[in-house]
Amino acid sequence: MNIQIFQLQIEPANVSTNEKKIQHWFEQNLNSETDVVVLPEMWNQGYALSQLDILADNDLQRSYNFIAQLAKMYQVDIVAGSVANKKDGKIFNTAFTVLKDQTLINSYDKTHLVPMLDEPTYLTAGSTVPENFQLSSGVAVTQIICYDLRFPELLRYPARTGAKIAFYVAQWPAVRLDHWRALLQARAIENDIFIVACNSCGDDGNTEYAGHSMVISPNGEIIAEASNLEKRVSVTLNISEVNQQRQNIPVFDNLRLDLYK
Repeated sequence: MNIQIFQLQIEPANVSTNEKKIQHWFEQNLNSETDVVVLPEMWNQGYALSQLDILADNDLQRSYNFIAQLAKMYQVDIVAGSVANKKDGKIFNTAFTVLKDQTLINSYDKTHLVPMLDEPTYLTAGSTVPENFQLSSGVAVTQIICYDLRFPELLRYPARTGAKIAFYVAQWPAVRLDHWRALLQARAIENDIFIVACNSCGDDGNTEYAGHSMVISPNGEIIAEASNLEKRVSVTLNISEVNQQRQNIPVFDNLRLDLYK
């Protein structure tokens, strides 16, 4: 499976600028053999949290239409990061994925909100766990958002029920880059799973974002890693490595669900 990560600097409170940048990257940077493109967290409005009541998308209408057009035009699945998204009068940080036939195959609302960034003041936490879903290739994957990375419980369910890749989308700060790398490797190792992590980069005036999007093997090796600048990361994954790793280190066969509290 051929995957491309688009590590971008997101412009706060400016969805048109961000859409134009994403469209330009598809035009200029997409490899013809790519199966899946991954975008960062909150790519529509960034962390303009105090303005989201006015600026947030409504039930993914604009975001889905924009991504679905790209998916069809370029015949790729798009793990579309996440966006500020208003539903039933509340604002969520919603991750979603669109297949190349324009099917909205997955959506997930970030369940852990970042107190350090004042997210709970402006956003509503999701109330469901991330589920498995199938890409066009038939590979089972899951999609999780930024601060959720600090909660290993969240990936365990989709991993033990068949996910072969976990996509983490983020706007992770540079000051905690070491945490980003260590936690991503831990999630890969403890779940025998590929990790594909797309972060943003640059400085929005309040926070400097780390970049360092990366891909990690089920054995915990970093296969590819970006710098702190805007960057395209391209990798080819052999999904059979997940099954092999789960045979070599059968963590899911050895779970003690009868014992854990």
